[in-house]
Amino acid sequence: MVCAAIAGEQGFSVVALTVDYNQRHRVELEAARAIAAKLADRHIVLPLDLRAFGGSALTGDIEVPKGGVREGIPVTYVPARNTIFLSLALSLAEAIGARDIFIGVNALDYSGYPDCRPEFIAEFEKTANLATKAGVEGESFTIHAPLQHMTKADIAREAQRLGLDAALSHSCYDPLPDGRHCGRCDACRLRAKGFAEAGIADPTAYA
Repeated sequence: MVCAAIAGEQGFSVVALTVDYNQRHRVELEAARAIAAKLADRHIVLPLDLRAFGGSALTGDIEVPKGGVREGIPVTYVPARNTIFLSLALSLAEAIGARDIFIGVNALDYSGYPDCRPEFIAEFEKTANLATKAGVEGESFTIHAPLQHMTKADIAREAQRLGLDAALSHSCYDPLPDGRHCGRCDACRLRAKGFAEAGIADPTAYA
């Protein structure tokens, strides 16, 4: 949400891509639709069933850890997810003539995912310009990751500065059937910590 608002603030027309990868929580897709309705000029929801692969607590029958954020790559890592998402975004961008791709990855207050790190984003940008007709013909792509070096508190402050309703966004890895955040998974802990450190009231509905 914050990433899309930053893109809009910079003068870009926003085409939002949501990947419905059959993740265990559908509320994420509902949040994406609500956010895109406010911030995007066009919204595409693309089905891609990653449950066929599994390998993650978000796409398989693996319990979401609730004991606190730990070192290492957690079981909520979805194999190569951001590589898949960026590849799809790259295909969409080339098809519609866009050359700027925004992704809301964050490499400070995060859960250790390798596909959120600056070196991955930099290398994917190189790949994008080697792997596409536009790239080899001189129309280079730029991957923007405006949240990359922000803390979660920085992101909460940026949402407030941009006048966004943070309650529309969704972070939880294991929400309740009614859509409330569990309050105990890594994503919930980092989200709550960000609002607290920013000194901003947390609008999130936690269980």
